[in-house]
Amino acid sequence: MDLRLDAVSHRYDALAVLDGIDLLARDGEILAIIGPSGCGKSTLLQIAGGLIRPSSGTVSTAGAAPAGCLNPITMVFQDFALLPWRDVAGNVALALEHHALSRAERRERVAAALARLGLAEFTGALPRQLSGGMRQRVGIARALVARPAVLLLDEPMSALDAQTRELLIEDFLEVWLRERTTALYVTHNLAEALRLADRVAVLSRRPGRLRALVEVPMPQGERGGAAARLEIARLQDELWALIRDEASAAEREMADA
Repeated sequence: MDLRLDAVSHRYDALAVLDGIDLLARDGEILAIIGPSGCGKSTLLQIAGGLIRPSSGTVSTAGAAPAGCLNPITMVFQDFALLPWRDVAGNVALALEHHALSRAERRERVAAALARLGLAEFTGALPRQLSGGMRQRVGIARALVARPAVLLLDEPMSALDAQTRELLIEDFLEVWLRERTTALYVTHNLAEALRLADRVAVLSRRPGRLRALVEVPMPQGERGGAAARLEIARLQDELWALIRDEASAAEREMADA
């Protein structure tokens, strides 16, 4: 399923956050969104997910949802957003509770989602008993259990240490390569964006405007070779050149505020 944002702008009272964003996340691709701190990346994602109504502009979808889709658009949050009193299976099942499913189908969906994220052995564990990486796996499993057509991810790896982040990126990529769910992926990490994305959208500092769309010209599964690593390094330099000055200016603005 395609996800399209047309001329999306947003203001919080007098503060202009986004200005005239046109974006298309194509069916089956990962579109990463990067930009300076405070440029409206998370706001844009919440608008895409229907959590915030834009001041102007529209969000639309086109194409068929996958078989068994319960929530066409589903979000994964940075802070895991798990219920501490529910075990792993209970947290994942939360996404199914307002749908007319039999108990057996609910159990089947939860078990399949946990298996895809390597969580089958942790069904009865509480969030406090899990590492940060495992808790984020539960958050992703909860999103996937509804078999979404579009997955929105708001800096899902940023709270993790470097080693855990690498492992979870590998797991996420393995799942995505099997399912090819359209994904809009917000991150501040350029290497992460280039590791995962088919294209990278670069936003300006506030109010966020689309500065560039950068294509990553090799499949995700082929980015480990020597030639691919050289190209990825070149693209990372290109992305940094696009945001470096504005990132510095945005940091100064936030410090002054």
